[in-house]
Amino acid sequence: MMIRNEQEYRNTLYWLERFEQSIAELDNNESLKADFKRWKLQRDSYESQVEDLKEQISEFETLTHHDSQTPIVLTLDEINNLPQLLIKARMAAKLSQKELADLAGMTEEKIQKYEDKDYEDASFIDVMAVVDALDIKIQSGEFLIPLDTLRRTPITKEELLSKSRQKVSS
Repeated sequence: MMIRNEQEYRNTLYWLERFEQSIAELDNNESLKADFKRWKLQRDSYESQVEDLKEQISEFETLTHHDSQTPIVLTLDEINNLPQLLIKARMAAKLSQKELADLAGMTEEKIQKYEDKDYEDASFIDVMAVVDALDIKIQSGEFLIPLDTLRRTPITKEELLSKSRQKVSS
C-alpha cells in the first residue's frame, strides 16, 4: 500500500492514531490480559498495522517534504514496481496529475486513470512519455534472464496481474 495524496495521508494519520489508541486500551485491559494468548495476538496484530502505517507515512513525508533542488533516488527492485516508482517520482517532483499530464502530452484524466490502475492499461509509449516528463534517469540497471528456467508456456494477463498483486502485498 502506498499513500498517494494529502487526503490519503490524513486518513492514514487518523488510522495510525486509532490503532495506537487501541493498543493503549489493550494494555490497560486487565481482564483481557488474563487470556494472554488472545491479548498478545490482538496486540501483535495492531502493532503490525501501526508499523505498516508508520512506514507509509514516512515514505510519503520523504517524497513530499524533501529539498526539491536535490535529486531523489528511487530504487526499482522488480519491474512490477515501476508504476509505484512513477507515482513516487511525480510526488517527489511536487507535480499534480494535471501538471504531469501537460508535460507528458496527455490529459489529466489519462494520468489519473493510469495511476489509479498502477499503469495497467498504459502503452509503452505513454509510460516512456511519463518517464521523459519526469526526467527520470537510470543510473545502473541489471536484468537477470535465467535461461535454464525460462517459461515455455504462454502467460495470461490475469496471471501477470495476480503475480504483481502478490508481490506488492508481500
